[in-house]
Amino acid sequence: MNEIKDGTYTVDVDLSGGSGRAKIESPTELTVKDGEIKAKICWDSPSYDYMEIGGREYYPVNKEGNSVFVIDAELDRELSVKAETVAMSRPHMIDYTLYFDSASLRGSGGAAYAVCGAALAAIAAAAVIVLRIRKRHEK
Repeated sequence: MNEIKDGTYTVDVDLSGGSGRAKIESPTELTVKDGEIKAKICWDSPSYDYMEIGGREYYPVNKEGNSVFVIDAELDRELSVKAETVAMSRPHMIDYTLYFDSASLRGSGGAAYAVCGAALAAIAAAAVIVLRIRKRHEK
């Protein structure tokens, strides 16, 4: 895939491995800055206390709720990860594979444009109302 411009995106991510019961949110948020891709991984459980990818450890970025990690990511390539869960009687490292599908990549700027468009429409409507009121007072 061509280099992605800096920005915030969403992308579909597939999780495989483990017992098959664990889930992560998909689509997930991707942030690209200076060519580095970071993905926000939101597990369906608060019991993951760290992840390991290529020997590098990642820790949750939140204190409450389900475990959330920001990890280095790659598109269109299987990424082997280990995640430690404390949901069982003792901590266990579980092997998973993540796959970020570039075909599903969407810029999140679209939502900002929709908000801007709605704001402009509201301003235009207000201007029309003000002009009508002024015309009534001039008569």
